Amino acid sequence: MKRPLSVIFAGTPEFAVPALKALINDPNITVKMVITQPDMPVGRKQQVLPTPVKIAAQEAGIDVLQPKDINTAYPTIDHDFLVVVAYGQLVKQHVLDAPKVAALNVHASLLPRWRGASPMQHSILHGDKTTGVTIQRMVRKLDAGPILGQVVHNVRTQETIKTLHDTLSTLGTDLLLHILKNTPQEIEQDDAGVTLCHKLSRETGNVDPKTMDAATMNRAVRALVPWPGVRCHVLGEEVKLLETSLEPKDGSIELSCKNSVLHIVSLQPSGKKPMSGTDFMRGRT
Repeated sequence: MKRPLSVIFAGTPEFAVPALKALINDPNITVKMVITQPDMPVGRKQQVLPTPVKIAAQEAGIDVLQPKDINTAYPTIDHDFLVVVAYGQLVKQHVLDAPKVAALNVHASLLPRWRGASPMQHSILHGDKTTGVTIQRMVRKLDAGPILGQVVHNVRTQETIKTLHDTLSTLGTDLLLHILKNTPQEIEQDDAGVTLCHKLSRETGNVDPKTMDAATMNRAVRALVPWPGVRCHVLGEEVKLLETSLEPKDGSIELSCKNSVLHIVSLQPSGKKPMSGTDFMRGRT
């Protein structure tokens, strides 16, 4: 009888949870250990919470390791694969060499486009018509390993980071199971087509309608809400833009942008609750 494939899984956010659960539930795969980031303060109250991957692993009764540096604390147990899905730390060569077969990474873009920390957001920000998921064999250079498989997703007209996140998480999970159980031919990445994306910060969400057109502003809202959020000034007041459109909608107001008009559907003034555009305008005209 063929023995199950053995896996050490490294991941942290909600994006990685479907892949972990699929591996746990597959009778042909044994997840020997889960590695995730240390518990971190979250939200305004800075409450220390476990990562989504830790929660899923503990619910399944799987041992969890949370090192500050995976490279100094990688387990010495035998395993066929290291599977990395949005883990959040760079791994060194001795970790990549530890599994008997390979270290695999599930990356939410069509590599070599959008190597780096925020590929889904950058696909929306730059108006990509297609994106997808790549599974690569990991090498020391960031997201530069040979490609084992890809699946393409056509970006919808009003695609948001939430819808794209959920879609690519599901597509990546299905592709991962296929790759683990088969032996695909490796395809080297074409370095001529490389684009890079940086880690998001609060400053990423600062927009200016005086210098940006409505389409660019709308892509920013779809890509960056809820994190890091999109901020601009409306009638002299700084607000967070929560939903926008290139066409009028119920409750929306117009915002003049560079050579165009953006329709603000909902927003949140500083220190106040979210509200529609028309509610914001009451008492201000």
